[in-house]
Amino acid sequence: MKIGVSSYSFDRYLRETKCGYREIVRLAREIGFAGIEFVDLLNPAWGIEGDEYEIAREVRAAADEYGLSIPAYAVSSNLLGFFPDREVERLCRQASIAKLLGASVFRFDASFKAYRKPDLTWEDGIAEMAPRIRRIAEFGSKIGVKTCTENHGFLYQAPERVEKLIEAVGHKNFGWLVDVGNFSVVDRDNLEAVKIAAPYAVHVHAKDFVLLPDPGKDAPAPVGFNRSAGGNLWRGTVLGRGNVDVVSCLDALRGAGYDGWVSYEFEGPEDVIPAIAEGYAYLKRLIRE
Repeated sequence: MKIGVSSYSFDRYLRETKCGYREIVRLAREIGFAGIEFVDLLNPAWGIEGDEYEIAREVRAAADEYGLSIPAYAVSSNLLGFFPDREVERLCRQASIAKLLGASVFRFDASFKAYRKPDLTWEDGIAEMAPRIRRIAEFGSKIGVKTCTENHGFLYQAPERVEKLIEAVGHKNFGWLVDVGNFSVVDRDNLEAVKIAAPYAVHVHAKDFVLLPDPGKDAPAPVGFNRSAGGNLWRGTVLGRGNVDVVSCLDALRGAGYDGWVSYEFEGPEDVIPAIAEGYAYLKRLIRE
């Protein structure tokens, strides 16, 4: 396995400093990562605006200069929205951005939070989305980019639902970005969920959460915590400090034959750069073991 980091890990640092992509590439290399994946290149909150293709060229040049690979590119998306054909076309263009970055993997959300039909069942959503995703997977195949979705966005976050989606799409160029922590958001045991996901894995996010039981509907959530689908509490933290059994999750992936990239995704309240450095050191020990 090779160790990378997601640009999303630098989210708060980017918003506060407006330092731009080149600086986080430099920091990732300085910390020791072998690769850095990117999320939604155009982000005004990070001070990033302009022509997306030109930004992609500049980002790839910076990564090349610092000797970093770009293993994956990820974007937010919703294939159950009001204009699904337009979304398919946009995602095919984004797959081209992934290719320009030199990324071998392109991740998009199946559907993130906003749905055209609020009462849509997840089974019906799969029936709607499968042919749309198949078009994206086929386009990715033509340009040499592996497409995938992530256990992300509530409706398609439980492992059985993502597995059913992948099986319904039924395309060899569509797999799973396995986020070992995100299953907590839908109150699933992370290790058991990873065992379901592992055979489909094309990329992995290593993430940790602090998890607390449901304090009751009338009790306010502590500052920084979010509620899971079942009312339990979670917040991000430095890898190795939380309740996610990252060690066993990575072992399960190895056992299923996964030997690709593992990207650290940090989203906790701790000081960003030290948190990323600490998480890298922890992940490096696990990968070498």
